[in-house]
Amino acid sequence: MVRVFKAMVPILALAAVAAGCSSSEGRDEQRLAAHRENYCAQLGAWQKARDAARTETPEAAEYDKAGAVAQDAFLAMRPLRDEPVGAGRTLSEATAAAMKNGDSDAEGRVVQYCADVGFETLTR
Repeated sequence: MVRVFKAMVPILALAAVAAGCSSSEGRDEQRLAAHRENYCAQLGAWQKARDAARTETPEAAEYDKAGAVAQDAFLAMRPLRDEPVGAGRTLSEATAAAMKNGDSDAEGRVVQYCADVGFETLTR
């Protein structure tokens, strides 16, 4: 009986460690998915605010709103900033180019990023 117990202790300890890792990995995946969803939602909100500012009479309030929404998108992007989006760019670089410089190629890359991670419906 003592031999069986001694043989089982390492196996149980290994199982406990493995269970803890997978649980932690699951939480990390959930956190990553939540960050991605938040970023894509903020990106979509920025696109709508920007388009509204372009199509309506150019009132300062509309442009200010688009700027504030862009700031929210930048904040949402921070935990994901180093994720690649193609052409050697990171999500941070592409987001900045799209929002600050009006780079339509960069905007296409961040929209594609959202589609690739499963949140294409949050962007336009």
